[in-house]
Amino acid sequence: MDRTTVDWHGYIPAVTTPFTSQGDLDLAAWDEQLEWFAAEGLDGVVIAGTTGEWYTLTATERATLFTHAARRVRGRYTLLGGCNAYTAAAAIGHARAARAAGLDGILLTPPPYVVPNARETIAFYEEVSTAVDIPLCVYNWPRGTGVDLDTETLTAIADLPTVVAIKNSTGDFGGFVRGLVALHERVRYFGIPTDAVGAALMRGIGGDGLMGAGAVLGRDHPAFFTHLAAGDEAAALAVGARDRVLMRAWFTPDYGPRFASAPAILKHALTLRGVPAGHPRRPLLPLTAAEAEQVHATLAELGLVS
Repeated sequence: MDRTTVDWHGYIPAVTTPFTSQGDLDLAAWDEQLEWFAAEGLDGVVIAGTTGEWYTLTATERATLFTHAARRVRGRYTLLGGCNAYTAAAAIGHARAARAAGLDGILLTPPPYVVPNARETIAFYEEVSTAVDIPLCVYNWPRGTGVDLDTETLTAIADLPTVVAIKNSTGDFGGFVRGLVALHERVRYFGIPTDAVGAALMRGIGGDGLMGAGAVLGRDHPAFFTHLAAGDEAAALAVGARDRVLMRAWFTPDYGPRFASAPAILKHALTLRGVPAGHPRRPLLPLTAAEAEQVHATLAELGLVS
């Protein structure tokens, strides 16, 4: 497999998992959320990623989200299953569930908390890639794992048989560009910022889009890449600027939240937009009144709420 095996492109965000106030999966809300993504024209979503609070999900719950989404979406947009886990054996189990459900691929970070070195990280990905025949997107997210995959390590991982894409969410922009230059012809490369720099990178080098979080802006997110593909850079920058407002208000340059937790922020924002995103699951907590007002103020600035 390589980048030509899949057609992944544009905006493919990690989405939230709806829970009831008692902490149970809310599959009715999940259905409505999946339909909203289709109506807004998203290019795909990542299920049970960090934004989806994977660390609170049982293996059965994660498999249920995969199966339910595949049956509901029916090929209307790309579905990737988040398979993050502390061991390769656990990740393989989640990857097999994604394959059985009929998802288009999986997203996988190095094991969080463990902080493996490069040799151990490559061996981790090799074990998963060998065990499960499904397209794999490598997720480089130093904030969440304590490991920043450099270009040499990413190149070695890209040689593995099922690796077709990289989501490079590093705070090291130079490292991001070095990886893009080295690997964009071999694998799909995500993390392109929705601004003039991102437009210049895609025009001059390449790249395939952004795997952001939450999809709070709906159709504005994929529109940045649709307009770029059509050659209308002015229109792309206009909608991309709306994403930058949200990112600056809610997230730090290394993609950490500025206040509360990312799932709580995104779920509150989606709820304000009329999407039944549900509640965060403990240990995360709903926003305080002051935090909720910060989210409301950003959406009001963007004209999405009154």
